[in-house]
Amino acid sequence: MLSYDAVLFDVDGTLLDSAPGILFTLREVFHTMGTDITGVDLMRYVGPPLRKTFAEYYTDEAEIERATELYRSSYAVRGCHMCKPYPGAADMLRRLKAAGLTLCTATSKPTQVVTPILEEQGLAPLLDLIAGASMDKSRDTKTQVVQYVLDQPLLQGKRALMVGDRHDDMRGAAACGLDAAAVLYGYGSREELAPFGPKLYAESCQQLTDLLLGESL
Repeated sequence: MLSYDAVLFDVDGTLLDSAPGILFTLREVFHTMGTDITGVDLMRYVGPPLRKTFAEYYTDEAEIERATELYRSSYAVRGCHMCKPYPGAADMLRRLKAAGLTLCTATSKPTQVVTPILEEQGLAPLLDLIAGASMDKSRDTKTQVVQYVLDQPLLQGKRALMVGDRHDDMRGAAACGLDAAAVLYGYGSREELAPFGPKLYAESCQQLTDLLLGESL
């Protein structure tokens, strides 16, 4: 029997390989802001909320908001199109949906940003709910996003699992009392994820699906 009735998916690094567009846009923003990022590993910023990232470089709230707006404006033009679903992602969603699970996103991308991306990549019709952060700071952390999803009517009375690739996903799940599954094909490492005690690790979308459906030992 399945242990879960619903699955909450992170998007960047879990459903979509979106690093190229995110990195391109971050470099553009830092250049515009006059910030030297020589030697900085920008990959660590793929996944966490934008304001959290920019707060590492700017102490003034106005600068953080300016960087966030610059990023969103640029990303909407080019970066959002520089992504693709991970191999097997669509089939994973189809199989889980066919098994009766409720499928949602819980992403740090704002809902109005991630929705057209998932539509463009053909994944939107396979999801029961597309949910993410708000454009303002009212729902800005992964914990707030996960809780928002859990509060929706279609999740009531269901046992949910959070699936993600970064520490923010694991932390958000723990804060909301959820089990978590860690994917190792995304942007986080086993070393980053292990301290949070995920219930399972998956090297691919197919393996994750098999594990959730009890079709793999």
